[in-house]
Amino acid sequence: MRVSRVQAAENRETVINVASRLFRERGFDGIGLKDMMEAAGLTQGAFYKQFASKDDLAAQAARRAMESAFQRWSAAAAANPEDPLGAVIAFYLSMDHRADRMDGCPVVALGADAARQGADVKASFEAGVREYLETLGNWVGDGEEPSGKAMAILSTMVGAVVLSRVVNDERLSKRFLQAAAESVLTASSAGDAQQGPRQ
Repeated sequence: MRVSRVQAAENRETVINVASRLFRERGFDGIGLKDMMEAAGLTQGAFYKQFASKDDLAAQAARRAMESAFQRWSAAAAANPEDPLGAVIAFYLSMDHRADRMDGCPVVALGADAARQGADVKASFEAGVREYLETLGNWVGDGEEPSGKAMAILSTMVGAVVLSRVVNDERLSKRFLQAAAESVLTASSAGDAQQGPRQ
């Protein structure tokens, strides 16, 4: 039975959404196309009607994962407009985020993998990282593009979650997150007053 264009478009979106979560959980090389398509409720044959290659899907899924992560930042900031950076730090540097491998930050989950991928996957990550940096720059009142302060804050946050995930000791894991939160808050308060989120 032939699939309509609308259904084909919906199937493609489903595969991208499923891949964005499974890649974060298992890595780009940790899941094959057959298992990916089964998780999306489709056959492996349908994959080649939707994507040029697994690399093509990886680039699309990385873009979707970065968009999803940024939406979480935006939601946290909107919930606390008086202190958007503090709100993002509270959720990002938390044990809940540490445990959330499928829906957590793709830079944390896939950063090392992305460094070994092609230009299209890296471009998806770069676009998302630039969005993070622009938002952080607005919040810490640093007008440079991209700001050194925003880069240091993002690096600290990402690194802390990575380190918190690679240790077995839960107490040590929490300490990485707490130390990073304290460092980021100190760094952000040392400069200009925080500004509201981007419109």
